[in-house]
Amino acid sequence: MSVSLAMIEQAAARIAPHVLRTPLLPSRALSELLGTRVSLKYELFQETASFKPRGAFNRLLSLSPEQRARGLLAVSGGNHGKAVAYAAQRLGLRARILMFQATAPSAVAACRGYGAEVELLPTPAEAFARAAELERDGLTFVHPFADPLVVAGQGTLGLEIVEDAPDATDIIASIGGGGMIGGVAAAVKARSPAVRVWGVETVGAEAMSRALAAGAPVQLEAVTSLAATLGAPTVSPLTLDLAQRLVERVLVVPDRDAVTDLLWLLDHCHLLVEPAAACTLSAARLLRERFGPERHLVIIICGASISMDELAAFRARVGL
Repeated sequence: MSVSLAMIEQAAARIAPHVLRTPLLPSRALSELLGTRVSLKYELFQETASFKPRGAFNRLLSLSPEQRARGLLAVSGGNHGKAVAYAAQRLGLRARILMFQATAPSAVAACRGYGAEVELLPTPAEAFARAAELERDGLTFVHPFADPLVVAGQGTLGLEIVEDAPDATDIIASIGGGGMIGGVAAAVKARSPAVRVWGVETVGAEAMSRALAAGAPVQLEAVTSLAATLGAPTVSPLTLDLAQRLVERVLVVPDRDAVTDLLWLLDHCHLLVEPAAACTLSAARLLRERFGPERHLVIIICGASISMDELAAFRARVGL
């Protein structure tokens, strides 16, 4: 099953009472830097500090009463788990979140703060294996990017971009498992076919780039990028198909570039964002020759799941 404009429009109506319609605002600093008109889509202002509640609410609000009663299950390195935990709390449901031992303590604490039960597993592979066991026991699994309802929920931010910036010519979005860029591209290309959608990953978390090269999902042996929220070990057939059909190109940038641009955004735009969001600026720098004064670039600031301790650790890891 793919994701249609009708599905995304239905998702927008369904989740409207539960999510924020985030602002889309011009950025003078980025426009001067890149030589084109730049606007930012501020998804970091969602509760949980990322776009993920859109997909979580769309999936949970579509469950049957029986599924709701059995409880929810998610596997996450951070943002998806927080979103499922938050949505479950808002809807009065039980949630169990499987996370990894390397998950940032702030993300674990946030899930528990939303009332979810958290279990830490050594690796993503072991977490997904544990999820399969719990699903057989009756819990309803909410996949971060292999579920059309989740992807349609993420696509609602694409509808907002088209409505708030009808003259947008280009959009840059980061990629983990591909649910957000897939949903955004499905929405935007259906409404404005000429808009170019560009993707970006970081070295060590390039599951989509490898899948596009292979023509099928590829399992990464390990996720080594410090951009943990991009750390999906593979993409899904659904998100790969959307990327193949609707995404212009996927770039891969080093962690050092992502952290450098994280600091640039903090210094020049007064935004503290996670590397998974900052790498969109790294991609925009590489694509600069594709833009110009006549174009309107929208950069999706997808999340801000970062603490000051994590920022210091990122700087030390890349030598900044």
